[in-house]
Amino acid sequence: MVATLPGNYNLQSIQISVNKFITYLFVPFTLLVTTNLYAQMPGGGGSPQNMNGGHFYGRVVDAGGEKGIEDISVQLLQTKLDTATKKRKDVVVAGMLTDKKGEFSLENLNVMANYKLQITGIGYKTINQRLAFNINFDNIKNGDYSSLINAVDKDLGNIRMDVDAQQLGDVTVTAEKPLLSLSIDRKVFNVEKNLTSVGGTAQDVMKNVPGVSVDVDGNVTLRNAPPQIFVDGRPSTLTLDQIPADEIESVEIITNPSAKFDASGGGSGILNIVMKKNRKPGYNGNLRAGIDSRGKPNLGGNINIKEGKINFFGAGQLSYRKSITIANTFRENFLSTDTTSHLIQNDNPINQGYFAFGRAGFDYLIDNRNTLTIGGNIVRGHFNSKDSFDIARDTSVMGDLIGADHGGRTANTNFNFRNLGATVSFKHNFAKANKNITADLNYSHSKNDNASDFVTNYYNANYKTPLFYQSGAGGGSSDYYTAQTDFVNPITTTIKIEMGARAAIRNFTSFSDTYEKTDANSPNVLIPALSNNYTFNDQVYAAYTTFSQQIKRFNYQAGLRVESSQYSGTLISDGTSTPLSNQFPLSLFPSIYTTYKLTDKQDIQLNYSRKVNRPSFFQLLPFTNFTDSLNLTRGNPNLVPEFDNLFEFSYENQFNGKQTFLATAYLRTSDNSLSTYEYKQDSVTIATYGNAKNSYTYGLELISKNKLTSWWDITTDLNFYDATINASNLPGGIDTSQYSWFGKISNNFKLPKNYSIQLSGTYNAKTVIPQSTGGGQGPGTFGQQQPNANGYVKPFGEVEAALKKDFLKNNAASLTLTMSDIFRTKTYNSFSQTPYYIQDNYRIRDPQVVRLTFSWRFGKTDANLFKRKNMKAEIDNIQNTIQSTGQ
Repeated sequence: MVATLPGNYNLQSIQISVNKFITYLFVPFTLLVTTNLYAQMPGGGGSPQNMNGGHFYGRVVDAGGEKGIEDISVQLLQTKLDTATKKRKDVVVAGMLTDKKGEFSLENLNVMANYKLQITGIGYKTINQRLAFNINFDNIKNGDYSSLINAVDKDLGNIRMDVDAQQLGDVTVTAEKPLLSLSIDRKVFNVEKNLTSVGGTAQDVMKNVPGVSVDVDGNVTLRNAPPQIFVDGRPSTLTLDQIPADEIESVEIITNPSAKFDASGGGSGILNIVMKKNRKPGYNGNLRAGIDSRGKPNLGGNINIKEGKINFFGAGQLSYRKSITIANTFRENFLSTDTTSHLIQNDNPINQGYFAFGRAGFDYLIDNRNTLTIGGNIVRGHFNSKDSFDIARDTSVMGDLIGADHGGRTANTNFNFRNLGATVSFKHNFAKANKNITADLNYSHSKNDNASDFVTNYYNANYKTPLFYQSGAGGGSSDYYTAQTDFVNPITTTIKIEMGARAAIRNFTSFSDTYEKTDANSPNVLIPALSNNYTFNDQVYAAYTTFSQQIKRFNYQAGLRVESSQYSGTLISDGTSTPLSNQFPLSLFPSIYTTYKLTDKQDIQLNYSRKVNRPSFFQLLPFTNFTDSLNLTRGNPNLVPEFDNLFEFSYENQFNGKQTFLATAYLRTSDNSLSTYEYKQDSVTIATYGNAKNSYTYGLELISKNKLTSWWDITTDLNFYDATINASNLPGGIDTSQYSWFGKISNNFKLPKNYSIQLSGTYNAKTVIPQSTGGGQGPGTFGQQQPNANGYVKPFGEVEAALKKDFLKNNAASLTLTMSDIFRTKTYNSFSQTPYYIQDNYRIRDPQVVRLTFSWRFGKTDANLFKRKNMKAEIDNIQNTIQSTGQ
């Protein structure tokens, strides 16, 4: 605090005046004497080390040259000899933070030395400037002391600092992230650069992610197997269609996770969705609005604010959707050796509604070594589905038609879902670089309910059945808890140890009631055989450790994970309560990763890991599901876990800054592979789950990034593989093998006047029927998926396009126009065969949908906007630095 005196004087101004007075009297005298002594010494040599009367001062202002900038670090460095190393280095001899006017003053400086002035500030470009007092001794000898006074009391004037747009993350973007970043252990897909997913969901994002295939229903597979879906590095109950694409920063594709990650999942890999958040000072965000060709709007936005030790982030989106599907089914049933029946079913379901997404949280930077993060999300949605089925049936004996009829069925379903999530995490950085420990707690709660009404009747020339009324009500809830801690300790610069522990607990409840009535006005009558109510609890406990070392161009990481799991549940069906439980003992899951750097731009890697795919509660449940009258399903309590071995060999070559190539050969082998098969009971065909003898998939993935010109870059992804399942040990099962491949290509064009175009295409060749849900409930601990041993999916592809126009100052606003499935070629056309029937299915969903999205980016980062709260600590730090150098 500065004391004030009469006459507009204060102690600070008096102190400056006294300092100048002393400088004006003392420095000329000292220089004059020293100059004479210097001249009298042999060789003209002298020691000017005690001539500390110099003074630099000035003012730091913004780029406009008018506004002073407070709390800017100003340091004066001098090159000196380090007595320990005998080498010269820069040391800080003076420093301070600018005041409210942006002014600084550095005093008691050696007037004979040369200096480097370094000015730094968060959000500004660093300034480095050479300085010296440049004393003219000839003028001193001639008695011109005024030039000496001006020389040693040097005003540096106004020093302008330019905003560093790349550091600020403001609306001006000076460096762009690539669409795809490749590394040996993972690939990072930058969603911001993917134009075709603007205004969509995570399902739209996955269409362009390398190695990932998305079918017409939005089901995702990675190398022909369903991956685990993580959000910000942790499992989540959110489904892909509940996550707005515009809130995703990137997607990490981890095809062979190390021992640090869950062993569950059958070796199908991990897709980690990284949500948008940053810790840049100031505030920045985005507002957006859009509409599609079906008249459905969407609104959303996000914001980040960092002030002092608090970094706040928040986001929200409201989206309305309308989905239209065209489907038909042909089925031939072999009722006996001479009797067959046929069914042709056509339907056109229309599903529409809304979902709302909200996310918020904050980072509390306790100090420079400790950070606490608290965050949460909420999702809510409601959808209504209307469907009308046109059904034709007939029966033949020895080729002669003995009966045929026609029918219709209408369905009206309302579905609601809610999802809540919360996260608390803490990170402590030790004094040793890169040594840290983290701990986090995660909780997610999901709840859904549905109500359906069905009306069915059949008729032919001779009869017409009365209308058959049926309705259903169902729902469920899930509470998912996880706790995890990780410790990283770099023992040396080339050796590192990591270890951690994790616990995951989930409680699940579900009910499904089916009713019937004789007419529209009659009361509903419960059908106990078609109704059920169950609860279950599953738990997984794990610990891991990894050891890594680098030896010149070679480095390796060896890891071991230990997991134990158990579950228990109760099924109430037809008035009977059936308990069910199982426990999987401790299992070991080793992993080894080796990398050899051939050159600075080329390396190779060989990886191995062991994984497990445990049967889910639903797959073990001995309950017959009659929901689909054509496809009855039942669990199998005799299932055992499937164990998988994953191998990868990769080669990467970064030819130059414009081309990158990554090739990966992979092999996945499975024992006791979880699969499906069908059998007959009382003339009814039932699908259930079983352990096939084994299965394996091997393939080659090729990814290439090429910047062909300054305005055109292209990313290609080709995946060739062979999938084999040996299921002849199952009733009606056979050994099947199918060679297949799929490819993706993404073209990005930068055109004049801030236009850009993205043109993407995918193609999937014929393949075995991908792993079906089998009753799994999302990304939970046991809800995995299995392959079908007796069918295949016919080839399909899709072409998407997007056009974007940036405008306004600094391109802060943009309009993006996208169109999906331009040529209506993305279909699901499957064929399945068993000893009891053959079936063809065809579906096409939401082709040629156009979306128009407006986006406006805003932000401001200014050191004066959010001032530093710990100025004293900064000043003390500068002073300690000066004292440590002996000044």
